[in-house]
Amino acid sequence: MDTKIYIDAGHGGYDNGATYNGRKEKDDNLRLALAVGNSLRQKGIDTDFTRERDVYQSPSEKAQMANEGDADLFISFHRSSSPVPNTNDGVEAYVYDTGGINEELAKNINANLEKIGFKNNGVRVNKNLTILKKTNMPAVLLDIGYVNADKDNREFDAKFDQIVNAISDAIIGIVDQESEQKEENTPEYAIQVGLFKNQANAAALIEDLQTSGYDAMLEPMGGYYAVLIGNYPSIAAAEKEEEQIQNMGYETIIIER
Repeated sequence: MDTKIYIDAGHGGYDNGATYNGRKEKDDNLRLALAVGNSLRQKGIDTDFTRERDVYQSPSEKAQMANEGDADLFISFHRSSSPVPNTNDGVEAYVYDTGGINEELAKNINANLEKIGFKNNGVRVNKNLTILKKTNMPAVLLDIGYVNADKDNREFDAKFDQIVNAISDAIIGIVDQESEQKEENTPEYAIQVGLFKNQANAAALIEDLQTSGYDAMLEPMGGYYAVLIGNYPSIAAAEKEEEQIQNMGYETIIIER
């Protein structure tokens, strides 16, 4: 798979994030980010991290790293906190806008985490989060439970491997879906060697080309008969073959199919 994923562990260094009974959000974020990223790598997905140790980076720096790294998808791990401990729980996700793969991925992750015991608080739009606003690619910020909710902490610790698999499975599902769509939408190219009103003339040219070893074909085209060679995945590949055909004295053009 040639999709590039950037994984971000929220906070870090002097920025602990939310804290509760000695528990620091930055540590949970890093542990989960590394586990998900390594799971994706093991499954063949190009994955990189904004941080792999306890250091501070500003949200703008993190966004810049992903932009300069040509990432196709950005996922930032966090945990929520409520003003009063044990009053809120569950997972939620934030996106800059809706209607894209960022929203679809966020919904899929939440749904997978709901299956293993977390309350699903949904997907919310937030246009003020720097990490979402400054990334050039689809981005999702995940809050994996409340750091000051005992229930969520028990789920986080006891089901850590399930959480990792739930998130990585959702990411892989989106990556596979995008890859399939790209393949379906990728244009193919052919070399047009002739365009005839008379089908017999087109058939005669096809016979000549086939005698020379080319797999030429006839294709009706707007009341005419086109003589085509090949089905190339790129213009460069078609041009390479076209040069040889032109050296045989044929006039050609490359068309998109």
